[in-house]
Amino acid sequence: MSDILKFLSPIQEEAVRQTDGPMLVIAGAGSGKTRVLTYKIAWMLEKGIQARNILSLTFTNKAAREMRERIEKLMQPELARYLWMGTFHSLFARILRKEAQVIGYSQNFSIYDSDDTKSLIRSIIHDLKLDDDIYPVGEVLRRISSAKNQLITAESYQSRSEWLAVDESARRPEIAHIYMTYAKRCRNAGAMDFDDLLLNTFLLFQNHTEILAKYQNQFKYILVDEYQDTNYSQYSIVNMMARTNRNLCVVGDDSQSIYSFRGARIENILNFRNDYPEYKIFKLEQNYRSTQNIVEAANSLILKNQSRIPKNVWSANEPGELVEVSQSLTDQEEGIFISNKILDTHLQEQVDFKDFAILYRTHAQSRIIEEACRKLNIPYKIYGSISFYQRKEIKDILAYFRLILNHRDDESLKRIINYPARGIGKTTLDRLSEAAMEAQCPIWSVIGDPTAYVPQFNKGTAEKLLQFRHLIDEYSNLANTLDAYELAMRVVQGTGILEEYRFDHTPEGLSKFENIEQLINGIKEFVDSGIQEGEDSSLSGMDFFLQNVALMTDQDNEKPEDRNKVSLMTIHSAKGLEFGYVFIAGVEEELFPSQFSSGSAKEIEEERRLFYVAITRAMKRVIITLSKTRYRWGSLIDCRPSRFIREIDPKFLKITGGNKRNISGRSMEEEEVEMQEDRQVRAPARRIIPVSNKTAAKPAVDENFEPDDPASVQSGMTVTHPRFGHGKVLQIEGDGGNRMATVFFKDSGNKQLLLKFARLKIIRT
Repeated sequence: MSDILKFLSPIQEEAVRQTDGPMLVIAGAGSGKTRVLTYKIAWMLEKGIQARNILSLTFTNKAAREMRERIEKLMQPELARYLWMGTFHSLFARILRKEAQVIGYSQNFSIYDSDDTKSLIRSIIHDLKLDDDIYPVGEVLRRISSAKNQLITAESYQSRSEWLAVDESARRPEIAHIYMTYAKRCRNAGAMDFDDLLLNTFLLFQNHTEILAKYQNQFKYILVDEYQDTNYSQYSIVNMMARTNRNLCVVGDDSQSIYSFRGARIENILNFRNDYPEYKIFKLEQNYRSTQNIVEAANSLILKNQSRIPKNVWSANEPGELVEVSQSLTDQEEGIFISNKILDTHLQEQVDFKDFAILYRTHAQSRIIEEACRKLNIPYKIYGSISFYQRKEIKDILAYFRLILNHRDDESLKRIINYPARGIGKTTLDRLSEAAMEAQCPIWSVIGDPTAYVPQFNKGTAEKLLQFRHLIDEYSNLANTLDAYELAMRVVQGTGILEEYRFDHTPEGLSKFENIEQLINGIKEFVDSGIQEGEDSSLSGMDFFLQNVALMTDQDNEKPEDRNKVSLMTIHSAKGLEFGYVFIAGVEEELFPSQFSSGSAKEIEEERRLFYVAITRAMKRVIITLSKTRYRWGSLIDCRPSRFIREIDPKFLKITGGNKRNISGRSMEEEEVEMQEDRQVRAPARRIIPVSNKTAAKPAVDENFEPDDPASVQSGMTVTHPRFGHGKVLQIEGDGGNRMATVFFKDSGNKQLLLKFARLKIIRT
């Protein structure tokens, strides 16, 4: 092992050799973070530390899999066999399965993915007779998820006055009721959602100190990757487990903390020294990925952030090209520019399509870029599109597997009780659901004696329900003796699912049949790979397969045929990836930084970190693109270059399209004058009217300007804006913090403004 360590840099080797006590590894972009974690674990195993005493937590299955494979190449594979290495959710699910009875669950509890969760919440909103316009499923789910990440249970939510007050002000006072109902139905179904895997682990340790002590004693060494992305529940559980031995190694980069919308707290990494005063810090500052110009451009940007751990990221690679910035007249032209640039580079420099990535702030930006790529026959793959495991036919089969293992899973039962069709209609299912709710039992219990629970069922209906239950029981018995592949084949053949699509020769039918074949192939590969969870031999192979699927990320689902394609994705999805050539599209004010994340210095700092992440995905070349005009809600609006472009040191930029002064250093007032002139040029010929700078110039911003309460702004009012001047409110859309006003300004035309940031003063009601 000592011979292997010589391939590490001095600071990497120092971080690897330090095993005892708390330590913080600040890993700049492209600095070999995974390499350090891999060698560190291998070093610990070489020193004689038992694999079962090491807990290594990651954020993706892909990261855990790559680390395990590297460790096995460095040493004898059997030494690493019993490592606890995986995502927070997968390893905590493993703990919860071991201790399930203590918290009132069976070992085979179901894990609900986001679709299952939304389906259940939608049912609850319907059952409670609430207006789904006031209680949109996504917003309700976000609220419940946020509470769980703050370790607030459904019971404690009822007494949280500050949370209830926010719900009341948002006109959603029944959120607490929905949360309580949702929690009860999940427990009745023997199911947990992703957030429950964290919340229930915390409650398990908090309420059962003897179990906490057991895992504290087992996990003498804890390593956490991407620590800047941990939320409050993850942070709390890790600290509970590390409390006894204090051998905690956290690795991350505060400059890449970009997931606050998921509950991630940058404070966790910034305050590590306060939590562990005896800590040691190691800074990995050499970037092995990118050229010098890319690294220096990113450094000059992130220096503008106040909340950061000082570090000096550098590169010994070639200087490379300057960061290119190109402004197009329209967003359509921006898409054409990007696609042409990719094709030219592909042909002239013999670059594979897989080496290109197009990154954007929002999913909606992909449409125009997709159209431009299709016109030039450029193959592309969109991350964040529908996952293989979210397709209907696949979800249906997985629901069979889940119900076979967990009869209490009502969501799975409702999905497949009449698939393939067996004469059990919606009316029957509604009665089953009502009877189960009234009896406070799972639907499975009701179909065991249907006429006892629902007297109005006739003999034929009761017989169909009993036959369905008998079918599932047969497969449940087989699950104890067959491996996952054998069981899967029995299910798709015995239920008639294969017959459903075998003779459907429509393109859709053939596609579904092929997808089912791919699912069976995947299960066979899973079985053949011998994936197992060490000591957890009491659980079936199908159980592990389902858990693996439930916790998969978008990157884990990548297929071989997608590998030589241009990658299109949001910057959030690009975290942890690298590409030779990176385009960052739509770098304009109110798009990047987002108009929804510009209300405070803290939000702007996260947007700046997001831009930093985008730049540092590139190895060879970065091209920033933006547009002078862009359609929003059917209206053509003028766009300003993002402040972030101006924050990059100009010596690292090469402006190849657009007005150089406008892009790299114009004031907002000067930009407004140019926009006025551009509008005149784009107008029909008969309307061209020369406009002097004096006429178009905006009044100076009044430093004493006091805006009115955004909630008081209503349609029809005359208002004034510190930069756009007087205007009339034409329309108000949305509610709460998402209220959007369309305002016609005399000098600037129509503007769509998010009211909480708009700074409007009412002149006349």
